[in-house]
Amino acid sequence: MGIVTTILTWFSQNILQQPAFFVGLLVLVGYILLKKPWYEVLSGFIKGTVGYLILNVGAAGLVSTFRPILVALNYKFKIGAAVIDPYFGLSAANNKIAEDFPAFVGTATTALLIGFFLNIFLVALRKVTRVRTLFITGHIMVQQAATITLMTILLIPALRNQLWGTIAVGVICGLYWAVSSNMTVEATQRLTGGAGFAIGHQQQFAIWFVDKVAPKIGKKEDNLDNLKLPKFLDIFHDTVVASATLMLIFFGILLTILGPGIMSNAEIITSGTLFDPTKQSFFMYVIQTAFTFSVYLFILMQGVRMFVAELTNAFQGISAKLLPGSIPAVDVAASYNFGSAPATLFGFSIGFIGQLVTIILLIVFRNPVLIITGFVPVFFDNAAIAVYADKRGGWKAAVVLSFISGVLQVALGAVAVALLGLANYGGYHGNIDFEVPWVPFAYIFKYLGVIGFVLVCLFFLIIPQLQYWKSKDKEAYMNGQLPADD
Repeated sequence: MGIVTTILTWFSQNILQQPAFFVGLLVLVGYILLKKPWYEVLSGFIKGTVGYLILNVGAAGLVSTFRPILVALNYKFKIGAAVIDPYFGLSAANNKIAEDFPAFVGTATTALLIGFFLNIFLVALRKVTRVRTLFITGHIMVQQAATITLMTILLIPALRNQLWGTIAVGVICGLYWAVSSNMTVEATQRLTGGAGFAIGHQQQFAIWFVDKVAPKIGKKEDNLDNLKLPKFLDIFHDTVVASATLMLIFFGILLTILGPGIMSNAEIITSGTLFDPTKQSFFMYVIQTAFTFSVYLFILMQGVRMFVAELTNAFQGISAKLLPGSIPAVDVAASYNFGSAPATLFGFSIGFIGQLVTIILLIVFRNPVLIITGFVPVFFDNAAIAVYADKRGGWKAAVVLSFISGVLQVALGAVAVALLGLANYGGYHGNIDFEVPWVPFAYIFKYLGVIGFVLVCLFFLIIPQLQYWKSKDKEAYMNGQLPADD
């Protein structure tokens, strides 16, 4: 038993929680099952792993560029608040669990393994479960397992038994990962023209909703690429130019308000690029900060192209040999390349405005919990929503739905922080799926206890059955394809 535990722990720490190597392993297995020559197997493993590592560099750079500004805002205005960001949320959830429920400190990691294997089981029995997707973004699973652990043991006292509580968290995590990613198959196939992957991130329910609602808001022909703009604005169809310009506006305003005194104070800005007035003017520091964002976004895109290409090819082997008909659910950034060029930055900007409007309303109405915007939700959620909305309903849908997302992220984030008692821990998960549906789930847990937990699990199990029942072409659904007339 000790050997098995050691092996599982090693696999969890070194593979499952390291998505780059997990992707590389999937590519390796897929190419072996496809009987590729050894050098192609090795090449695929390297490109898949390195591609994801490149994506991580880009994503980490985006976060590190924005986070010091949040810290400086908190310092200047003496704001006691919670940051809606999955990394802040992970830390807050773990700290609260360690203080209030120390016996459950290791629950999230064990539950992650239970949930992952449950996902495999549901896909293996897809003819019964109607689940086709395998959630493979391990770092996201870690964040979500921590938040769901806190929700479950805090709000359902009957599950504070270590064994049953861990199993319960693992089951509901696995159901969420399998079912929510399954909900994105058709939307992502439409967006990508049949690229063969789904989304396994933090916006699956939102993507499903956007795909259904966007055509009712606008016309897909009026997308951001076809939007009639003054000629000089054509430069913003280039992602690098658009991102650098928008960030110059946002960071320019924020950094001007904060001033060089704060941004050069090493006691306040403990991470990211510190302004050094002896070596650079503040004006050039602002420009460098804005343009650095654009650099990291470009790096992220390159990594996505690299690993998605290998993973899509390799998964043909996994699908055919091990999990017939299954589809990999990958990082949401994989979808950005398939949308209109300006869509990601457009969604970020509109979502950010929605967040700022709601934060101002929290201040005006003196809400006891003040939310500070976090980079990951404001960028990744709203960028994805804009990409999918623009594809189905054009720029009008992208505007409306990205703005609504920004409002919900802040408003329901404040509700969640109050409900879970996280105001003193500095953060909450913040991504749109952890506002809707997880905040309503949390209230169901609180008021219905174990019965509510069971009802949420049944809700997850019913969703793919309804998807299958409503599909126009049952065979196409099971194969992860769109009906011929779609």
